[in-house]
Amino acid sequence: MVKKHFCYLILAIIITSCSTNPYKTTEKVYDQQLKTLENQITSKDPQAIPPVSPVVIDTTYAAQLGIVKDTLSKTGSTHLVNGITTEWIGTVNFNLRKPSFIIIHHTAQDSLKQTINTFTKTKTQVSAHYIISENGKVVQMLNDYLRAWHAGASTWGKNTDLNSSSIGIELDNNGFKPFTETQISSLVALLTKLKKDYNIPTQNILGHSDIAPGRKQDPSALFPWKTLAEKGFGIWPDEVLEEAPFDFKIEQALRIIGYNTKNLSAAIMAFKLHYIQTDVTPTLDRKTIDTIYSIYKKQIQ
Repeated sequence: MVKKHFCYLILAIIITSCSTNPYKTTEKVYDQQLKTLENQITSKDPQAIPPVSPVVIDTTYAAQLGIVKDTLSKTGSTHLVNGITTEWIGTVNFNLRKPSFIIIHHTAQDSLKQTINTFTKTKTQVSAHYIISENGKVVQMLNDYLRAWHAGASTWGKNTDLNSSSIGIELDNNGFKPFTETQISSLVALLTKLKKDYNIPTQNILGHSDIAPGRKQDPSALFPWKTLAEKGFGIWPDEVLEEAPFDFKIEQALRIIGYNTKNLSAAIMAFKLHYIQTDVTPTLDRKTIDTIYSIYKKQIQ
């Protein structure tokens, strides 16, 4: 009797092992698409930065671009707390996530070499996708689709994890000196490429100080936000400011723009660092209120 049951068990195993996987075809497509994305994400070929008129960039800088190698893999089964085990069946409809923000920083260090050294040490726990030196050299340190550690604890609107949705660009600058024309030329050229590649909204090009009021002050008040806005990277207040209505709610407007207003003074200072720059105090004078109103109107258009 035991022998008979054993034979049935062996037969069942054989039948099971010979049964056709109904998802074999789609799993093959999944594997092929995964391989394509893996090749895309691990490519080390330099990516050309297009020249931008009237900003001129030496195209040899494009040769400096490199991509850090990483790998993709399939996900196996996962055991859930209620005792259920997930089953893996690969879909054929997917692609890589795309960034929707660009965050600009200054390195607060003394050289490109020092910043690269910082970003290549595990203990620092900080990184960015790109670094742009004073002479315009562009170094890419991470594939655009991967998550760099540049934003830290930050928010913009309801987005509480900017690292997962943004590209971080560091400008080699200690925070106390003007940014060079060559450096800004390379930044504009790089922004032109990234904005086009990922269809990043104009208003989603921000500074570190915008997303971390009170905690960060980069890029400094010397950063040419107006120049960038004129070229389509970020927004800028009207030249002639319209007076804000008497019942204009300043804190609510800052929140709608994107600022975290839990510390209202810090939010005002962060706003002024970006849009006024000649005065970065928390004082709410007429110019500040009308500037907030101008940006608020552009944000909700």
